[in-house]
Amino acid sequence: MIIDSHQHFWIYDAERDAWINDEMTRIRQNFLPEDLKPVFEANGVSGCVAVQADQSDAETLFLLALAEKYSSFIKGVVGWVDLQANDLYDRLDYYSQYELLKGFRHVAQGEPDDFLARPEVIKGIRQLSAFDYTYDILIYPTQLKAALQLVREVPEVQFVVDHIAKPYIKDKKINTWSNYMRQLAAFPHVQCKVSGMVTEADWKNWKTEDFFPYLDVVFEAFGVERLMFGSDWPVCLVA
Repeated sequence: MIIDSHQHFWIYDAERDAWINDEMTRIRQNFLPEDLKPVFEANGVSGCVAVQADQSDAETLFLLALAEKYSSFIKGVVGWVDLQANDLYDRLDYYSQYELLKGFRHVAQGEPDDFLARPEVIKGIRQLSAFDYTYDILIYPTQLKAALQLVREVPEVQFVVDHIAKPYIKDKKINTWSNYMRQLAAFPHVQCKVSGMVTEADWKNWKTEDFFPYLDVVFEAFGVERLMFGSDWPVCLVA
């Protein structure tokens, strides 16, 4: 069985989805499971994990509704929840009724570099362990130091680094990123998604060889047992 670990679905809304800028017009439209299913069937992919793109409880419920409707296709959901909310535990308890909800993600790449190391954020992420939820780490390389502090302080949560922490492939920068990735991989409760790489390269002129040095790092550091492939569809279509 082949599972794509990173998919997005949305009904496009120009105001909500303002992050889809003028360079990304290819994805300024609806993308739903029925659009992706024929591609999966043609390539022998059995299903996917749907991951939040919008930071709202409505997004989480939207993905869960899709997962219920397409239960043979969507194998799990990574939703969003306010990790700093006073009623976080109650929200997690509410979500525990949904078997296909596996974890949560915050778009930390849009936050200050120290966001994941802030005590109030760490406190929230720690609460995920009470319900066996995972946490997806979506960051840029400048935020790896904070991510390292997070995983060090919260060994009870399983972490997944999205998009191999978005290295600067277009600029061929690797040294600082690779150093931190090896440090992250030293923690057995950290996994990594081989995903989203094409959008960190030169969208119009990328070559397969551009990715090899970065793949070498994560394969050596994490091993195949702690790596998972994700297409990052439909965002990948911009490149």
